[in-house]
Amino acid sequence: MTKGRLEAFSDGVIAILITIMVIEFHPPHDPKLAGLLPMVPKLLSYLLSFVFIGIYWNNHHHMLHAVKHVSGSVLWANLHLLFWLSLIPFGTAWLGESNFAAGPAAAYGVVMLGAGVAYFILSRRLIALHGPDSTLAAAVGADLKGQVSVLMYLAAIPLAFVNGLIATAIYVVVAIVWLVPDRRIERQLTK
Repeated sequence: MTKGRLEAFSDGVIAILITIMVIEFHPPHDPKLAGLLPMVPKLLSYLLSFVFIGIYWNNHHHMLHAVKHVSGSVLWANLHLLFWLSLIPFGTAWLGESNFAAGPAAAYGVVMLGAGVAYFILSRRLIALHGPDSTLAAAVGADLKGQVSVLMYLAAIPLAFVNGLIATAIYVVVAIVWLVPDRRIERQLTK
């Protein structure tokens, strides 16, 4: 199977997720800038989630450039990833509206953990399909950054019940780590 439909479908879903998140915003009734102050937690949770969705979109795009075709198991692995990403708007809204309370911060972590694991599964299905000597396999390697991210999510979930802001700070650190461009796939494609 060609990968074109998988890419197009995934791009469409991701675009819809960003749209859903921004629709959650309603302008304040107060016309002064101070009217935005109660919205700061919502704006911050939106920013964090927008960055995460952007990271997943960017890495998904690069990963699919390193492969030639997909299989049925890859399609299901991709849907698994999209399932977890589709929960981000809910987690974002709950996190922001609760002012980073424990339960919503933990739930946000569960969504991020699910997405991280799903992305790992997708990458492993693609590597299995293309072989251990493939461009993608060489680029991804052991995926230390992905494994550390999953461990950080696992730590953040119980820490959310100590303080939701601690968990949220961990999510921010994970996002910052991934904001540093991951050039592994680009380097392999230009060899």
